[in-house]
Amino acid sequence: MKWEGNRESDNVEDRRGENDGGGNGGGGGFGFGGRSIGIGTIVVALLGSYVLGVNPLTLLNVLSGGGGQLSTQHTQQTPHPPADDRTTSFVQTVLGDTEDTWGALFKAEGSSYVKPTLVLYTGRTETACGRGQSASGPFYCPADQKVYLDLDFFQLMQDRFKVSSEFAEAYVIAHEVGHHVQNLLGLSEKVDQARRTQSERQANAMSVRLELQADCFAGVWAYHANLDRKILEKGDVEAALKAASAIGDDALQRQAQGHVVPDSFTHGTSEQRVRWFGRGIASGEIAQCNTFEARQL
Repeated sequence: MKWEGNRESDNVEDRRGENDGGGNGGGGGFGFGGRSIGIGTIVVALLGSYVLGVNPLTLLNVLSGGGGQLSTQHTQQTPHPPADDRTTSFVQTVLGDTEDTWGALFKAEGSSYVKPTLVLYTGRTETACGRGQSASGPFYCPADQKVYLDLDFFQLMQDRFKVSSEFAEAYVIAHEVGHHVQNLLGLSEKVDQARRTQSERQANAMSVRLELQADCFAGVWAYHANLDRKILEKGDVEAALKAASAIGDDALQRQAQGHVVPDSFTHGTSEQRVRWFGRGIASGEIAQCNTFEARQL
């Protein structure tokens, strides 16, 4: 991915090192009072035993809305990197690129794009949606319009999913920014309201459509970023598709428990995630990302 030299965003808040150690205080889990939405929610089911020593099925239940408290002990501490390290510059550049892309798209529709803040943290951090933890993976909190990212997630992508690509990492950020776009468009609130009156199965199905749309929005960003700034290199798209496939609900559940439970899906299957990201990057059109009216996902 060609990103060096492009504009870096100023909307990055660095909290790394403030709460290293995550669960040393014995506190339990991530609060969903403000309805946080993250690409890593179901990833915990697979990574829980690997990172935290917790039963993956327990984590899947907690983070998919099954309730309960999660107590963890996280003994590894990540040192606070220098403010000008390469990864920080990469994150700032990708965020800046999403700002430029969505700013132009919103302007073309006669509206203004409100830029989100991206928070870098380690271990845990406070958000308007409750306490965020690294175990949740990257997530977006609509209540404070911030994307939260522990950079250790990128290392986990390499170690666990064998996905080593800057563009795949950019896809993760763009997916969370996609949730911000949904928030600005009022879609997140409508889904939350609908979920409150539905059964668990129906609510999960709505979450899947929300997540797949965020994948599609990530593709829309990539289309325009490459059109305007030529960011893509050989193999980039394939790497992003590999990442999308690796974190499909079916793939994660099959690895974690040996079988899949479709009614519990909250993010979509590997095939669906690949399809909707591909749809966005092929068309570059927001209108092509209407997962809520799609008869087949």
